[in-house]
Amino acid sequence: MTTTAHAGVLDTLTRLEACWQAGDADAYASLHAPEATYVAFDGTVMTGREEIAAGHQPLFGGIMRGSRLAVVERAIRFPDPATAIVVQRGGIIMRWQRGRSTPSRKRLSTNTAVLRRDGDDWIVAAFQNTRYHPWAKTLMGRLMTRSAT
Repeated sequence: MTTTAHAGVLDTLTRLEACWQAGDADAYASLHAPEATYVAFDGTVMTGREEIAAGHQPLFGGIMRGSRLAVVERAIRFPDPATAIVVQRGGIIMRWQRGRSTPSRKRLSTNTAVLRRDGDDWIVAAFQNTRYHPWAKTLMGRLMTRSAT
């Protein structure tokens, strides 16, 4: 894929992060396609910019006020020239965690975003966020996957 496409996707992701940090739900939603599907970490499904903005407004005005997104790792691939699939691990750093550069383990998520070319820009067509809690790393997971010796 071209360097320009990669840079365009990164630009959209950076703008999403800036809108989140600014607490601007309308600007955040505007970076999504009009018919975008957005699945939050708790399973809530929002469809379209209006629902995405409405779903984020109380968060940005409440518990998430002053928070910021932090990406720990990111992979971008282009199945075709007009589509990008972004898989990243990261999370939210809350306003009272200002000195942190990485999210706490309890706020760590893995998410997938599908972006599509929109003229010279890239917009989010679909987003799925899942809390990162690998079963094999839990006590039960370790016990159940332990080798019998």
